[in-house]
Amino acid sequence: MRDTYRHKGLRKKLIDSLREKGINNEEVLNAMNRVPRHLFMDSGFIEHSYADKAFPIAAGQTISQPFTVAFQTALLDPVKHQKVLEVGTGSGYQAAVLIELGTRVFTVERIRELYHSSRDHLVSLGYKAGFYFGDGYEGLPAFAPFDRILVTAGAKEIPEKLVAQLAVGGRMVIPVGSRLGQKMILLEKKDEKNIIKSEHGHFAFVPLLKGKTNGT
Repeated sequence: MRDTYRHKGLRKKLIDSLREKGINNEEVLNAMNRVPRHLFMDSGFIEHSYADKAFPIAAGQTISQPFTVAFQTALLDPVKHQKVLEVGTGSGYQAAVLIELGTRVFTVERIRELYHSSRDHLVSLGYKAGFYFGDGYEGLPAFAPFDRILVTAGAKEIPEKLVAQLAVGGRMVIPVGSRLGQKMILLEKKDEKNIIKSEHGHFAFVPLLKGKTNGT
């Protein structure tokens, strides 16, 4: 499937609607405008690709609502050339947005099926990142520290191992709560002992499972 003028027009309307909903980071909006979301959707939902809604993907997971992607990314405030750890590759859509922002993306996925499919798909679209299969709670210590860490699944608590992998001066965005909903948390690491925590609204994500990988 191609990225047609029709798709680009629908995408522009989506971006305009995100502005109206309060997303004012133009770099993030421009990056999202360059990513063809329909190419990350399951075939049954392609016609709805530019609705501001989450949709199912393989393995019981979801592709996040565009507003949520924009909100998390703006809160993360990534800067070009920074190292970004994404926990939960999923469809690969969020990783594509981060790559469009010029960051060096390292993404980890616990479901083998999604790890393979999103890696292959992103590569086929020309997106370069480090792809890893594993437990998101563990992060990627071999590549730490990271300037930014973005968690795209709901955690019961803030994983200490991820905090330890965040660079001084870095930011981590993570939804924390139960299966019924989570608070969006921003952590700002001023130094190793001084971490500022703030809350930024309520969201609903699939759960971040600790100590579990799925698939062979």
